[in-house]
Amino acid sequence: MGLLENKTALITGASKGIGKAIAVLYAKEGCQIAFTDLNRDEVMIQTEKELNDLGVKAVGYASNAASFEDSERVVNEIAKEFGRIDILVNNAGITKDNLLMRMSEKDWDAVIAVNLKSVFNLTHAVQKYMLKQRSCSIINMSSVVGVSGNAGQANYSASKAGIIGFTKSIAKELGSRNIRSNAIAPGFIITDMTAQIPEDARKAWEATIPMKRGGQPEEVAKVAVFLGSDLSSYVSGQVIHVCGAMNC
Repeated sequence: MGLLENKTALITGASKGIGKAIAVLYAKEGCQIAFTDLNRDEVMIQTEKELNDLGVKAVGYASNAASFEDSERVVNEIAKEFGRIDILVNNAGITKDNLLMRMSEKDWDAVIAVNLKSVFNLTHAVQKYMLKQRSCSIINMSSVVGVSGNAGQANYSASKAGIIGFTKSIAKELGSRNIRSNAIAPGFIITDMTAQIPEDARKAWEATIPMKRGGQPEEVAKVAVFLGSDLSSYVSGQVIHVCGAMNC
């Protein structure tokens, strides 16, 4: 029996990258999967097929996590389709890096909306279902730069720091209903996003990591399984770093 048997998870931004890795590992642990991304394209359809091939029910939904109204809509659709939502993984995120003097208001607002406001949107929408169930887990994807900051990423760092404050507040607000809220702070993880970094810059970054390598999406997913399962039944309000001792 899998660690997530008889549970249903909603994972945002899960057509690829870390979100997909979490969805795949959740499915292998017996969890039913509802996942979202901006468009129902070939990538989403392929991910949906891969998850269903693992023997669980999985449905992908086109939804804009930065929109309050669209988040309410998709959560209601998922609750109707699956009957329950036990785990929410707020994973949707973007970067628009630049030095502050060159950063536009548009790029600031976009990153805050997708990375931070989406966490409010989905958590707000899902809480009415979780309050009835009285046994749920909310997992928010932060970052090590949300703790330590990073030059050229003021918007991204601010959004990820905001997620930590939100996570801790919700843990205190909903704890009496047995709803847990935790954050994961990945470090340098090898994804399509980090693959765009020039090789020399990537190697220089990896050299600063005590474990001397970037992490794999599956290594983040393993922590998400722990936080989504009953193994973490008394863990709430925490930020777990997955960074190879990059930030400790």
